[in-house]
Amino acid sequence: MPDPSDSKSTEAADHDHGGFGKYYAVFVALCVLTSCSFMTYFPFWEEHFSDHVGWAFMMAVSCTKASLVILFFMHLKYEANWKYVLTIPAAMMSIFLVLMLVPDVGMRRDKYSEQRKVRAAVAVEEADNHEQPHDHGGK
Repeated sequence: MPDPSDSKSTEAADHDHGGFGKYYAVFVALCVLTSCSFMTYFPFWEEHFSDHVGWAFMMAVSCTKASLVILFFMHLKYEANWKYVLTIPAAMMSIFLVLMLVPDVGMRRDKYSEQRKVRAAVAVEEADNHEQPHDHGGK
């Protein structure tokens, strides 16, 4: 029986990552999640769920896949708890930045000049009404 005070035995226990079986299981989970996100393009999904549900589902699947890759393939699951000191503030800052840009992006058309409105890919009034764009005589 190995001595628990032996540094080599505790090092080996710290670096035990579960073997290839765990990595194959994560790979299979990633394949299943990818197929789940692919299902959102089938007519069945479009008939029974709105676009917003599909978008939220795709984001949840993407976050889950990213978490699996980060935890297992980048070995952060086996790191010390210092990883939270780095990731939690960075995640909070990224959420803050996205939320601060939402009004800027959402209301960008309100301050268009007349020339910009005419040359926009979709007419500003039509984009607001969700109608088809008209030809502005640019033939």
